Amino acid sequence: MSDDGQVTHKGAISQHVQSLSASGIRRFFDLLSNMEGIISLGVGEPDFVTPTNIRNAAVRSIEEGRTHYTSNYGLIELRQAISHHLERLYGVEYDPATEIIVTTGVSEALNLAMLAIIDRGDEVICSDPCYVAYQPAVLLAGGVFVPVPTSAAHDFRMLAQDVEERITSRTKAILLGYPSNPTGAVMERDDLLAVAELARRHDLFVIADEIYDRLVYGTEHICFSALAGMRDRTLLMGGFSKAYAMTGWRLAYACARVDLTEAMMRVHQYITMSAPTAAQYAALEALRNGEEDVRGMLAEYDRRRRMMVRELNAMGLTCFEPRGAFYCFPSVRVTGLSDEAFAEGLLMEEKVAVVPGSAFGQFGVGHVRICYAMPYEVLEQALERIRGFVDRHRTSAK
Repeated sequence: MSDDGQVTHKGAISQHVQSLSASGIRRFFDLLSNMEGIISLGVGEPDFVTPTNIRNAAVRSIEEGRTHYTSNYGLIELRQAISHHLERLYGVEYDPATEIIVTTGVSEALNLAMLAIIDRGDEVICSDPCYVAYQPAVLLAGGVFVPVPTSAAHDFRMLAQDVEERITSRTKAILLGYPSNPTGAVMERDDLLAVAELARRHDLFVIADEIYDRLVYGTEHICFSALAGMRDRTLLMGGFSKAYAMTGWRLAYACARVDLTEAMMRVHQYITMSAPTAAQYAALEALRNGEEDVRGMLAEYDRRRRMMVRELNAMGLTCFEPRGAFYCFPSVRVTGLSDEAFAEGLLMEEKVAVVPGSAFGQFGVGHVRICYAMPYEVLEQALERIRGFVDRHRTSAK
């Protein structure tokens, strides 16, 4: 006990947690939480409401009393539907009984994957910038996160030669997050084949986060585990949040060979037991009858995407064409401001919230992430405000 009567514990907080920095996104959401009239282009979730038939399936499951735990692996009907879904789209097959586990969002799947395969000191190679949870997941599992720089010069694709330069005797896995949050980048088939060759040659796992697989524009999504020889070397993660507008339902899945899913289940059973039952019935309906809704939302995202890229480039915020997800990642160099100063200034002066690129890694510096999962008319208003802000600061920068 300290002199002032407070109970103290030496080293009460684990070194793992002490090593984690607060999310670079959090400060900006703390700022806007007390402001009115904000147009938020910062939250990465669909503006669409979950389709009616999907919501009704969950309600029906509750009304019929299907409210108990499911198998640790998830509803067998849902796992069968996931298996059929992946085979239909990508030609890759998983045994629904043993090779698919239903999780509470891809975030849980990611953490289960790291805890299942990473020993202390193992290295995981990943693109930078990348989703904010990737590095913490590696660190909490006792691993070492190894960033690979990406840039607009190559549309933020992770290049195999850059990966190979960072492979060591401690490298355990390559983490692929494409289509990318925050950049909207996609990997081309040749890029992925080159990564696959590295994985074979160096005997590495590949953890593929493909939560945005259905949200691609004018291109084809390549499922990594469907590449020749990659099925049993890959831990594939996908889910329902983005394509089916189900972020709050917290439901996803991981697919892998039996020993990996069994290892993940050992952790999952003690952390979560099983994913929420009503959400699983909703997801089952999404896979059975949600395709028309996915296509409708995709078409609308594409309309917004094209406007955003056109207008951002016109005002001098240089932006490569994102081919996936629902983000733009323009450079703010024309203003003479850092990405953090740009984001904070835009919020304070124009009440538009975006996220500084540095929140997603050191190679996101000088960019901001703009989410266009907002109604078209709202995006038009936001662009007008951004244009005014850029014009003022571009003048002052000269």
